[in-house]
Amino acid sequence: MKKNQLLLALLLVFCHTLFAQQSRPVIRATSAMVDIRDNGKLSRKTWTITPKLKPDVYTTPHKNARVSFITDSDSISFKVRPGRTYDFSILLNGKDTAWTRVKYEPVDKGQQPAYLDILKKASRYNYSDHREIPRFTYQPASTPELVALKEHFRLDSVAGEGNEVSKIINLMHWVHNLVPHDGTHDNPVVKNAMNMITECKRDHKGLNCRGLATVLNECYLAEGIRSRFITCMPKDSVFDDCHVINMVWSNDAGKWLWMDPTNDAYVMNENGDLLGIREVRERLISGKAMIINPDANWNHRSSAVKEEYLYRYMTKNLYRLETPVGSEYDTETSSNGKRVDYVELLPLDGYRQEPQKTEKTGTHSRLKYTDYKTNNPDLFWAKPW
Repeated sequence: MKKNQLLLALLLVFCHTLFAQQSRPVIRATSAMVDIRDNGKLSRKTWTITPKLKPDVYTTPHKNARVSFITDSDSISFKVRPGRTYDFSILLNGKDTAWTRVKYEPVDKGQQPAYLDILKKASRYNYSDHREIPRFTYQPASTPELVALKEHFRLDSVAGEGNEVSKIINLMHWVHNLVPHDGTHDNPVVKNAMNMITECKRDHKGLNCRGLATVLNECYLAEGIRSRFITCMPKDSVFDDCHVINMVWSNDAGKWLWMDPTNDAYVMNENGDLLGIREVRERLISGKAMIINPDANWNHRSSAVKEEYLYRYMTKNLYRLETPVGSEYDTETSSNGKRVDYVELLPLDGYRQEPQKTEKTGTHSRLKYTDYKTNNPDLFWAKPW
């Protein structure tokens, strides 16, 4: 009798689970990347379909917001009310089902987000992570496009005749003064230094932080200085704000240096030695002293204050970092069949550790992307040999 009762109970549980799965709405997708429209704001390709998470939860901070998930094949929308959850499934390529949940989670606007606490929890990496990522490369200054850029803007004169570090700083000052920062508009379609500077001067407009970092990166390469632009991002998988700066290799210092053309900023320790992005992140976590150059500013309208710039804004955005594998001219200009690889450095407590390698193709541009993840900072900050 007891055996029959146990079998009946198990059957009821199975049927309940099966009914729950079947009762969830299903949308279809052939790409793992999903657009999300939340309270009227569209974020493109910011959600990765992850069948392993059960459920994979998206939270909106907007009460009674309409939230839409938009795949390459389908879409679904919910009016998200407090105290309720909204479950659905995404069927990827006709075989993998991702249980997805949407809910409202309020934010106390009267309190400052504890960005430093979040960053401290993200201090742990895995130095034994040897999953394959491509080798970082740096385009030689002899490349014809870089030679033309150097000659057209007389970058030797811009860099000056001082030591290596002074040349690195002078080039950043020049880009900062040449093109204003404008975070409200998209960058030009052709995303190389020659074209972006020309368009901005002709149309009296600026570039966002990614555009400025791209221009500066190509100027460094043209001068034979190895560098990369780095996307600095918060913990959230969907976010309204991130920042892009440059990591620049100094042979004299034997390390990478932090250069931010948007704010004309570099960072130093208490002795005046320049620091890199890795060192700044570590010092924020450990509480060690830092200073920024006194002339750091935004568009010559406001000073970049250390407390706001480093201890709030960049503390939020140094949670995870991403960079193109190939540092070269015209990296992100879209063209049919072109391929761009990226590597993301992710701490151990970060979301979406898997898949380690993601491939996708732009719907309109047909630009092919491959994204790699690593938990090993030594691989990400490798010397440019």
